Amino acid sequence: MAAVVTGAMGTLLPKLANLITKEYNLHKGVKGEIMFLTAEMEHMQAALLKISEAPIDQPPDIQIKLWAKNVRDLSYDLEDNIDKFMVHIKTHGQPEKLHNFRDFIDKCLSLLTKGKIRHKIGIDIKDIKRRIEEVREQRDRYKVDSVAPAKPTCPTIDALRLSTLYKKATELVGIDEKSLEVVNMLKEGDEVSEKQLKVVSIVGFGGLGKTTLANAVYKKMKGQVDIQTQKPQFDCAAFISVSLNPNLKRIFKSLLHQLDKHTYQNINEASWGEEQLISEIRSFLENKRYLIVVDDIWDKSVWENIKFALIGNKYGSRVITTTRVLDVAQQAGGVYRLKALSVVDSRKLFYQRIYEMENKSPPNQLVKLSESILKRCGGVPLAILTIGSLLSSEKGRAHIYEYWSNVYKSISSGLGNGHDDVKNMRRILSVSYSGRPPHLKTCLLHLSMYPEDYEIEKEQLIWKWVGEGYLQKEQRKSLYDVGVDYLDELINKSLVQPVKFDHANKVRSCGLHDMVRDLIISLANEENFLTTIGGPQPGYLPSKIRRLSVQTSIDEVTNQLSTMSFSYVRSLTVSGPAFSLLPAVSGFPVLRVLDLTDCKQVDNGHWKDICNLFHLRYLSLKGTSITKIPKGIGNLQFLQVLDIRSTKIEEELPSIFNQLTQLLLVHMLNSIACVVPRWMCSLRFLFSLSITLKTLGEEDLQVLGSIPSLGELHIQVEKPTQGRDKRLVIGSSYPFLCLKRFIVKSGPMELRFAQGAMQRLQTIGLIFPDIQGTLLQFGDFVLGLENLSSLEHINVVCNYIFAIGKEVANVRTALEKECSMNPNKPILNFPPIFQEVIVTQVREAVEVSMRKALEKLCGGLLFYRWLAIDIFFVGITRLEIVTLQM
Repeated sequence: MAAVVTGAMGTLLPKLANLITKEYNLHKGVKGEIMFLTAEMEHMQAALLKISEAPIDQPPDIQIKLWAKNVRDLSYDLEDNIDKFMVHIKTHGQPEKLHNFRDFIDKCLSLLTKGKIRHKIGIDIKDIKRRIEEVREQRDRYKVDSVAPAKPTCPTIDALRLSTLYKKATELVGIDEKSLEVVNMLKEGDEVSEKQLKVVSIVGFGGLGKTTLANAVYKKMKGQVDIQTQKPQFDCAAFISVSLNPNLKRIFKSLLHQLDKHTYQNINEASWGEEQLISEIRSFLENKRYLIVVDDIWDKSVWENIKFALIGNKYGSRVITTTRVLDVAQQAGGVYRLKALSVVDSRKLFYQRIYEMENKSPPNQLVKLSESILKRCGGVPLAILTIGSLLSSEKGRAHIYEYWSNVYKSISSGLGNGHDDVKNMRRILSVSYSGRPPHLKTCLLHLSMYPEDYEIEKEQLIWKWVGEGYLQKEQRKSLYDVGVDYLDELINKSLVQPVKFDHANKVRSCGLHDMVRDLIISLANEENFLTTIGGPQPGYLPSKIRRLSVQTSIDEVTNQLSTMSFSYVRSLTVSGPAFSLLPAVSGFPVLRVLDLTDCKQVDNGHWKDICNLFHLRYLSLKGTSITKIPKGIGNLQFLQVLDIRSTKIEEELPSIFNQLTQLLLVHMLNSIACVVPRWMCSLRFLFSLSITLKTLGEEDLQVLGSIPSLGELHIQVEKPTQGRDKRLVIGSSYPFLCLKRFIVKSGPMELRFAQGAMQRLQTIGLIFPDIQGTLLQFGDFVLGLENLSSLEHINVVCNYIFAIGKEVANVRTALEKECSMNPNKPILNFPPIFQEVIVTQVREAVEVSMRKALEKLCGGLLFYRWLAIDIFFVGITRLEIVTLQM
C-alpha cells in the first residue's frame, strides 16, 4: 500500500467497506454514515495521489504539503479507532447497544474538524465538516488538477545531469579503463558480427557517471579514422537525451539535426508527426554507418519506439544507451553494469577537485575526516565532485577543520545541506524515487530504518512489508510473491542493490548505497514516515510518531526517549541491547509491527505484555530468551507473522494457537521440538512454516499436507525413528496443494516421493547431516525426485565431517540419475566433493577464522555456512583439505 503518500487509506477503506457487511449487523442509519465517511476518504485519497505526482523540481507549496500531512494523520487516527472497535468485537462480541457504534462514528467524524484542514489547494479549503455535509453536491470539490501541476519534461533536471558532460578531462578519474571496456564490447565479435548493428547499454543508479562515460566513448569512437581510407569510421553521429518524460517528436528532430545539420537545419519548424520522423530517420540511415548515443532511457516502450527508427543495416553501426533501469538495459542488449569508483580512484578524484592538481592531499588533521566523507560518497562521482566543490571553495578559511566537519555532518543527515550544489545532487538522485508509484515509494522508505551497510534478508524484509500492510493482494499471487515483485522492481530501478543470490540466481539479501540511504532517510523525515533513534535525526521529533526504529543502546538517548509519546506508534523495531532503554510495551497500544530480533533481555514477563497488543500483525521474538508460549497469545487475533526461531521454548504449542486464524507465516526452527498438532491444518491462510520435529511420522505429513495455502515448508527432524527400514512415502494422498518450496533436514533421509506427490513443488532443499546413517538405515539414496513433476531446482547440503568422498559421490550420482529421469529436467546444485578431509583436534577459538577460510575457498556456498553454524566445528582448530574435486 502507498502509506508514504496516502497514509492509512489503503487499509482504512477496505475496513470501512467491511463494517457495512452482515458480520457487524449495524443499524441502517449507521451504515449510511459509514458509506458517507468512505466516500469522503476516497476523495481525499485521490487528492493525495495527485499531489504525490508533482515533479521533483516543482514540488507542492507548503500549504498543500501541510494539508496532505493532516489528511494522512487523519487516516491513521480513523483507522486506529476502527481497529479498536474491531478488536472489541473480536474479543467481546457485538456491543449491547448499537448506538455505541454511532458514538464511535461521531468521534471519527469529529476528527475531521479537529484536524482544522483549512489550507489553500487551488481554492480555499473550508471547514472540513461543512464540506462533508456538501459532499453529495460536490463530488470533485478537491479539484485535483489544480493541486498538482502537469508533469513537465524535466528540463531543469536534464540540464543538471547533462552538465556532467562538460567536466574537465582531469576530473574524469577512472574513465579510461571503463571507456576501454565499453569500446571492446562494441568491437567484439567475428567478421560477420562486426557488420551487424551492435548495442551496449550502460546501467547504474543516478550519479554514477553513465552519461559521462557514454560521452567519453562517443567522442573517442566518433573521432576514429579508417587506416586505409583516412576517413572517419562513422558516416554520421548523434547524442540524444531522452529523460523521464520524453517528447519523442522533439527527440527525433534533434536526432535528424545532429545527423546532418545542413539538410535538417530547419527541422524544428517542421510539423511532422512521429511516424513521418521515424520514416525520415530510417531513410537517412539506410546506407550509412552511424554512431548514436541514446542517453537516460526510463521506459522499455520508449526504447522500442526509438529502436524502430534505428535501422539495422549491415554497415557496422553502433548504439550506446544509458539507463537506471535494468529491464531497459536488458531489452536494449549488451548490458554494461557501471560500478562505483574504487577507494583509490575516489580519493584521487576528491583531492583533485579540491586542490585542482594531481598528487595533492589534505593536511594530516583532515585525512581521517576526508576518508569519512569519501565513505559517505560511496564511490559516486557526482557526490565526490559536489562535496569536493564545496570544500574547494573554502579551502583558505581559518577554521577549515570545523567547516569540513560541518559538511560531513550535513551529508550524514539525509542530504539535508543548504548548499545549492548539494540540493542539485539530491534532485538528480531523487528523480528515480519521484518516478516510482506510491506503493514502491513506501517500500523504499521503509528501508531507511536499517543501519548503514546493513545486509537485509529478503524474506524478513518482505514479511515485514506484509505486517506493515504495504502489500496489496493480486490475483493468483500470494502476498509474499507480490513483495518479491516489489523488491525486484526496486532493484531493477537501481534503488536497491542485490548482495547475495541463491542457487537459482534469485536475490537472497540486499542493501542500499550510502547516497540512496541518505536520500530516503531525508524523505522519510520530511514525510514523518519513520523516526530513527540512533541514526540521522530530523531537526525536531514529530508529535505523532507512527514508525520507530531504535538502533542504539547509548544511555544518552534515554532522555530523548523519556520525552516521547508512543501512543501512536504502529511499528517498532529494536536492535539488540537497545530494548532496555524502552518503556514497557504496554505503552504502545496501537502497535501492529513488533520486531525484537536478538533482544536477549526479552523474557516471559515481556511475553505477557505483548499478548495484550491486540492490533499486532507482525511479531518477531527470534533469538530472545523466552521459554514458553503463554495462553494469552490467543488475544492476537490479527497476527499474520510470528517468528520464534532460536528461542529457548521447550514445551509443545498450546492448543489456543489454533485461534490465530490470520497467520500467514510461522517460524519455529531451532526452538520447539514437537509433533505437528492436528489443529494446524485449520490455519487456512498459513503460507510459510518452518518447524523442528522430534521425529517424522505419517500423521505429521498428513497434517502438513492438509494445510490449504501452504506454499513454503521447512522441516528439521531432531531424531530418526528407531527401527524404520523403509522410507515414508509422500504421494497423492498427502495433498500439499500449494507447496512450491520444500526444505528438509533429516539425519538419515527418511522421505521418498511417489508419483503424484507435491505437484506444484518447484524447489527442494535436501540437507544431509548424516550420509552414513542414511546408508546404514535405508541402504540407498533413492528418493523418487523424478516424480516431482514441476521441480526446477534441487539444492543439496552435505556434512562432510562424518563422510568420505566416495559416499558423497554416491549421493550425487543417485540424485543426478533421478534428475535425468524427471521430465522437467531440474537443475541439481550439489556442493564440491572433498576426496579426503583430515580433522585434527583442539579448541573452539579458531572456529570463526576456519569458517572464513572455508567460505573464501568455496565461494561462500550455503552448505559451508550451515556446516560452521551447526555443531561440527566445536573443538576443531585445523581442517586440512587434501584434494578437492569440483
